[in-house]
Amino acid sequence: MTILDIVANDIIHVEAKMRENIGEPIPALNEVIAYLISAGGKRLRPAITLLVTRFGNVDMKKAIALAASVEMLHTATLVHDDFVDNANARRGHPTLNTKWAPAATVLAGDYMFARSAALAAETDNVRIVKIFSTTLMTIVNGELQQFFSRESNVMLNRDEYFNRIYAKTASLFTTCAETGAILAGLLEHEMHAFRDYGYQLGMAFQIMDDILDFQGDEKRIGKPVAHDLRQGIITLPILDFLDVYPDHSIISKVITGKTVTDNEIQETVKQLRTSNALQQSLSTAKEFVGKAESALAMLPDNIYRKALSDIAHYAVARNI
Repeated sequence: MTILDIVANDIIHVEAKMRENIGEPIPALNEVIAYLISAGGKRLRPAITLLVTRFGNVDMKKAIALAASVEMLHTATLVHDDFVDNANARRGHPTLNTKWAPAATVLAGDYMFARSAALAAETDNVRIVKIFSTTLMTIVNGELQQFFSRESNVMLNRDEYFNRIYAKTASLFTTCAETGAILAGLLEHEMHAFRDYGYQLGMAFQIMDDILDFQGDEKRIGKPVAHDLRQGIITLPILDFLDVYPDHSIISKVITGKTVTDNEIQETVKQLRTSNALQQSLSTAKEFVGKAESALAMLPDNIYRKALSDIAHYAVARNI
């Protein structure tokens, strides 16, 4: 039994909902959405939403629409991320920007953002729609902050890093859990517990992504090793590494915007792997998982809570 078996049938309905034609888009756009959905993904975000709704009484059509909205929003952010980073592959599949012209790629991402908002509106819940729109603003603002901080050639600190990964990743995990609780009509303290769970899980998940950026291999993670460092983006493993090697010459070149060769990147990755930096970052991720568990402990003990706990532990045990 996998961690998502409980909602496996519902996830099928979520993917079908994402494929529905709304507003008669051009055939190429339908094909792109179908391609992006078929390219895979863990489907953790819609699964979290669906699992949380099981704690109350909910209209399943609305639950499916809400779960589809968060996954569509996530997919839209990936389209824009790949475009901004000029990435050629994700999950081992060619990115949309390798198939379409730049303007068309951006517009396709815009359409998916709008589609995700329309799906959220199918819940007929103003509070959910407001949270959804705020989350979208948070994600975009976070991406802009990352872009301009990269251009400023200024080293970020841990607080800035944590703020960035909240905007980039944890904000949507938070929304997945909180809006599921709202749709299920749970009590306010239960909504708060789920919101906290989503936040802590999202932080752990992104830290693990940043670890895998150095620890994984290109075939498994679907992008070059040290992809963020090559882009001039400083993540927690680098911050932990700099605690021991504060004057590392190659990382200093990255921070100041100087050209770095592939050999220099590979040498830095080798040094980081032999240091304690990745283990230190993993310890931080596990601390967030522990806080996610504490949030769940305030909720009824059932199979859905167990599944949510399993997802939290999976976040830091995965290799992709």
